Amino acid sequence: MSVITYREALNQGLAEELGRDPNVVLMGEEVAQFKGSYKVSEGLLEKYGPSRIIDTPISEAAFSGLAVGASMMGMRPVVEFMFWSFCYVAFDQIFNNAANVRYMSGGLINVPVVFRGPANGGTNVGATHSHTPENFAANTPGMKVVCPSTPADAKGLIKSAIRDNDPVCFMENTILYNLKDEVPDDDDFLIPLGKAKVVVEGKDISIIAHGKAVHTAVEVAEELQEKHNVSAEVLDLRSIRPLDQDAVIDSVKKTNRALLVEENKPFCGVGAQISFLIQDQAFDYLDAPIARVSAVDAPQAYSKSLEAAQIPDKQKVLKSALKIL
Repeated sequence: MSVITYREALNQGLAEELGRDPNVVLMGEEVAQFKGSYKVSEGLLEKYGPSRIIDTPISEAAFSGLAVGASMMGMRPVVEFMFWSFCYVAFDQIFNNAANVRYMSGGLINVPVVFRGPANGGTNVGATHSHTPENFAANTPGMKVVCPSTPADAKGLIKSAIRDNDPVCFMENTILYNLKDEVPDDDDFLIPLGKAKVVVEGKDISIIAHGKAVHTAVEVAEELQEKHNVSAEVLDLRSIRPLDQDAVIDSVKKTNRALLVEENKPFCGVGAQISFLIQDQAFDYLDAPIARVSAVDAPQAYSKSLEAAQIPDKQKVLKSALKIL
C-alpha cells in the first residue's frame, strides 16, 4: 500500500496499463509535453514516447473519432477531455458510433475506448465548463459510466475500464485530484465495473451517492451518529452503468429509508432512476418517502457564492436526512 493522491492513483493506473498492453495509448489536448491539464499524465511521455502519449489538436470531434476508429481496429485508446463539458462537441463519435458499433456489428467489432476527464461543478468556471453528464451518458445503451470517489477506486476502476471491451465514460472530479488515501501497489489491482461499495455500515437510513457526493454523505453519516444517535449507511455506487442494483436494494431493505445524493441535475438524473428502482423492488420495505438532494436545476453559476448554493453540501443533506427520519 502507498498513500498517494487521486491524481497520482490515476497516473499509476494508466502507467501500469500502458506497460502491460502495447495497444493502450493516451491522447488528448496537452497530455504529452504539458503532462495533462491536471498533471494526470505526468511522466508518461518520457516513459512511453510520443507514439503512445499523443498531443492532439483542439478538436474533440477529431480525436474522439480517431480513438473510436483505432479501438475498432484493436487498439485500446484512452481519451482525455479537459472538461467532460466538451464531450458534446464529439456527440456523434461517442454516443452514436462508439456506443452502437458492437451491437450493429452483431458483436463482431469491439470498441474498447475510454473517455476520461473531470465532470463536476464547484470550481467557478461557468456553465459551459461544469457539466456532470453521467446520467446523460448512462442513458445510452452500450456505454458504461464510472465515477470514482477515492484514490484506490480511481486506480482500480481506470485499469478495469481500459481492459473492458466496451466504451467507458470515466468521470473524475477536479476537487478530488489532491485527495490522499491508501492505494494498493499491485499491478493487477482491479475493481469490477458495476460493483458498489458500502463505505459506512448503518441500520437506520441509506445514503446513496457517487463521486464527490460520497464524501458529503460520509460527513452527514458521522454527524447523524455523533449528534442524533442515528446509524446511517453510505453506499458508494462507483459505477452508474452498469448499476449495482442488488447493493442498492439490499441496503434499503436493511435500513428502510433512502436518501439519494448527487451533484448531477435532478431532472432525469441518476437519483430519478434509483428512486424508481427502489419503489419498484423494495417499496414494502420503506418506512418513509425516498428523498433526493441534487444540484439546483439551473445552469452552473460562475459566481463562487452562487455556485456553492447550487451544489449539495453537508447541511442540505443533513436536513433532508433528518426530515425522513
